Amino acid sequence: MLTNSGSESRFCDGLSRRCCLQIGGLTLGGMALPAILRAESTNTASRSSSPTRTAKGIIMVLLPGGPTHLDTVDLKPDAPSEIRGEFLPIATKQPGVEICELLPRLASIADKLTIIRSLTGFRDDHNTHWCSTGWESHPAMESSPFIAGFPPGDWPSMGSILSKQLGPRVAGVPPAVDLTPITPDARFILRTPPTQPGYLGSAHAGFEVEAVDRRNIQLNGTTLNRVSDRRALLSSFDRFRREVDQAGPTDGIDDFHRQAFEVLTSPRLAEALDLSREDAATRGRYGLNRAYPNEREGKTFLDQFLLARRAIEAGARCVTLAFCRYPFGRMLKGDYNWDWHRDIFNEARGALPLLDLGLSALLQDLAERGMLDDVAVVVWGEFGRTPKINENAGRDHWPRVCSALVAGGGMRHGQVIGSTTRWGEEPLTRPVHFRDVFASLYQRLGIDVATTQFTDRAGRPQYLVGDHRPLPELVG
Repeated sequence: MLTNSGSESRFCDGLSRRCCLQIGGLTLGGMALPAILRAESTNTASRSSSPTRTAKGIIMVLLPGGPTHLDTVDLKPDAPSEIRGEFLPIATKQPGVEICELLPRLASIADKLTIIRSLTGFRDDHNTHWCSTGWESHPAMESSPFIAGFPPGDWPSMGSILSKQLGPRVAGVPPAVDLTPITPDARFILRTPPTQPGYLGSAHAGFEVEAVDRRNIQLNGTTLNRVSDRRALLSSFDRFRREVDQAGPTDGIDDFHRQAFEVLTSPRLAEALDLSREDAATRGRYGLNRAYPNEREGKTFLDQFLLARRAIEAGARCVTLAFCRYPFGRMLKGDYNWDWHRDIFNEARGALPLLDLGLSALLQDLAERGMLDDVAVVVWGEFGRTPKINENAGRDHWPRVCSALVAGGGMRHGQVIGSTTRWGEEPLTRPVHFRDVFASLYQRLGIDVATTQFTDRAGRPQYLVGDHRPLPELVG
């Protein structure tokens, strides 16, 4: 809970009661903000010295539940009907490359994309742990088995690595920003907080923007569990900043509280979350000025793409979002994710056009603002889907291979990396481990995975991606 003690009386350090804040609910990763900033990590990192950092940030688009590769970017039109599905491939801007007919906008900008069709290393487990940390080993979680091989404290997410290695880009903006919903059902699908700090410690946890449902945060009288929209929160931020400005000297606050004040009092993050600051044309590009009568409550998560661009533009290094139809939760409860065990083609007809709209708008917007070379974008889920359509007109889990999209970051695009066998069962050419993708992203962000190490809680040095290295097709 963030509270204001109200009285203007002064403590002996000259700090007014109005500035003496109790920050316990507004958190980075669910812990008290000053405590997070105070947490001294015992980790030591060797800084890379050779790569030149050309990219400034990454936007990670998670498709939780396991998106179907065979009905998106790796169609098999010559396969039997029980394999090929109902959708036709369409030509893209890149000669010889075809993707699903439900993705025409992405097809039109395929020169800005790399399609990886031979991605491996996954497990049959609904868990985005490996999508956000690069590692499949992890402690036991709800409905997720213990997978041996993780260091004490667990693996840190990419956002936490960037926080530790590079620090904030801009004062007052957390290096890692998490836009994903954190309702119980949403977290059940994700299993892992997308910006978890792992063994790096809570000082490097990501800032969870949608942390409304489980926290009691009070900013100058406004409690978040009574706030119905983001703009009310922004208003509270504004009032809080004005009171801090009027409260007098803050010399008695230690450096960690000062950093907490920077996050809470800087206008940059709050303004980035205020989509009313965008012009109508930009909002329209992301589909925010349309009605969606076929979506529940007429809502979508398309605003997440625009929020991601604004957060990166404001100074975040890593922004993570989870995209699907609204609301994000368990399919068995009537909510949405990408776990399409039944009725897969109707599910795709609802979800893929939204993904096509939001992702293409993000990439084009970044390109037109001159940001695409500075911002890498990766789109993936925790595994693929079975080649054979099941008796419920769906596809089941398939961890042997899946696909991903990569864009921006100053990398080479307009290409397809790898291929799958005739029916999409496994890689045929150029198998790519997802840690190879992580290595490529780290390199573009100026981190040499061959030399950079952090010390885990047992005092052991840990490389970021083991012996995996950047893909020469992307960054060579």
